[in-house]
Amino acid sequence: MLNIKIMSPKMSQRIMKGVFWASGILTVILLLVIIGYILYKGLPVVNMSFIFSNPIDSGKSGGIFPMIVSSLYVTLIAVAVATPLGVGAAVYLSEYAGENNLVKLIRFGAETLASIPSIVYGLFGLAFFVVYLGLGWCVLSGGLILAIMALPTILQVAEVSLEAVPASYREGSLAIGATKWQTIYNVVLPAAVPGITTGVILGLARAISEAAAIMFAVGAALSVPISIFDPARPLPLHLYILATEGISLDNAYGTAAVLVLIVLVITVVTNTLVERYSKKMMGR
Repeated sequence: MLNIKIMSPKMSQRIMKGVFWASGILTVILLLVIIGYILYKGLPVVNMSFIFSNPIDSGKSGGIFPMIVSSLYVTLIAVAVATPLGVGAAVYLSEYAGENNLVKLIRFGAETLASIPSIVYGLFGLAFFVVYLGLGWCVLSGGLILAIMALPTILQVAEVSLEAVPASYREGSLAIGATKWQTIYNVVLPAAVPGITTGVILGLARAISEAAAIMFAVGAALSVPISIFDPARPLPLHLYILATEGISLDNAYGTAAVLVLIVLVITVVTNTLVERYSKKMMGR
């Protein structure tokens, strides 16, 4: 007879705790290494002149001010279009639709959109927005493509956040005579704001850091875009051009550092505001 010794529950608990701790620490280390390397290589290039001046010789020298404006421009358009559509669809799926084939189809479509490669979005934007609709290479075309990319993320996170609101909130509101829409607007949505905001941040982060999806739609102009119908060159696209065409690797690192800092600032500020809102909702 073989003497098989079964691992004790305490030992297995310790082992799995160690595995999970190691996974978390490794993830943080990888994040710090990547961000630290980009900042180490790029921050020496970044100064006031680099941030607020125009590029010279296709970016070989000069700054990236038009690219910063272009990135903010297309990202704001993407968020302005995707947020109401995503949250509205999430409210419909969570509060009105129930479970039927249409809901399953919508969820399947959102999951499919989230998994499509970004270059495919770029080709679609070129064919539909630039050529078919006649918008041309402009900020609006790029912003609409990014909105389509951010939409499934916002929809999925918003739906989960709405479903996480306790049913007692809805029942209490309906019990005092509020309509279904009043309950959603005054009770459910405010309670789900932190989660919805997280979804918007994720969608925003994807939009502001995307290059492949917009290179066929936004153009590559080196000037500051004034209207939504002007061509532009957002930071990720400028970084891609600098690095792949060998124009200036130093400026490419500087552009990457600025892009990382913008994403970090947006994430930290938004999370701080969400945390304060959550504490206010809890009466703290």
